[in-house]
Amino acid sequence: MSDLGAMLLRASLLLSAVTVAMVGCVATHGELAPDRIAAAHGMQRRVIHSQRFEHLAYMQGDLESAREVHLYLEGDGVPWRGRYQVSPDPTPRNPLALRLMALDPAPSVYLGRPCYFGFATADGCNAWLWTHARYGPEVVESLVEAIERLLPPDGGRRLTLVGYSGGGVLAALVAPRLKGRVRLVTLAANLDIDAWADRHGYSRLSASINPADQPPIDRAITQLHLMGSEDREVPPATIARFIATNRGARTQLVPGYDHRCCWIQGWPGLLDRLDD
Repeated sequence: MSDLGAMLLRASLLLSAVTVAMVGCVATHGELAPDRIAAAHGMQRRVIHSQRFEHLAYMQGDLESAREVHLYLEGDGVPWRGRYQVSPDPTPRNPLALRLMALDPAPSVYLGRPCYFGFATADGCNAWLWTHARYGPEVVESLVEAIERLLPPDGGRRLTLVGYSGGGVLAALVAPRLKGRVRLVTLAANLDIDAWADRHGYSRLSASINPADQPPIDRAITQLHLMGSEDREVPPATIARFIATNRGARTQLVPGYDHRCCWIQGWPGLLDRLDD
């Protein structure tokens, strides 16, 4: 990034802190589109507290007795309003992963990130956590803690993490840190965040962890990475370094799919083939 670009970015982050404070009451107390989606499908709403952050969760099915639970992590939502203008609230306007969970017959949880879903102005939150640190240690550790509070490790239960787009990045970082039986499934995930940023001419996410730079994920954690053949946001070639490191992972190129189409329409069929 040029010196001018860096100056503009810092100025935007400072301005966003003021903007978030000004609009926080609307973002926190206004009705969220995800709430309407969840209510329409009979999901339960709950707030999970980690040591530092609050996480909104939607749940469906009997989680306590289930031997298989699916946990969904959403994409990045709206971290930016423009190249140098930070969004005051990163909450996704059309949460694809939540719509995927609504089609899933398995007991499932949709877990929000820190500072999303009305918590942008909560203690400890700032725009850094949904921009350059969106996949950083604070976010990853808080998600791990929230998951283990909601679903304490159980040797008889398998937890399948399903991450869409940037949620797949977080799923790949969270999975090795969880206890118990874990499976990792990603959809259209930018699993090499440096290759993804370079491809689009973005600044690299300097405060985030790149899954492609991490040690191979333990082979006890089965992996399936689904990619759209027409995805221009995360072209399949950009995750080559992650796949080369994780040689035990399964990959599937889905013909005709791009970054958003047609995961919702095809999800029931893809779910049926997870164990193939």
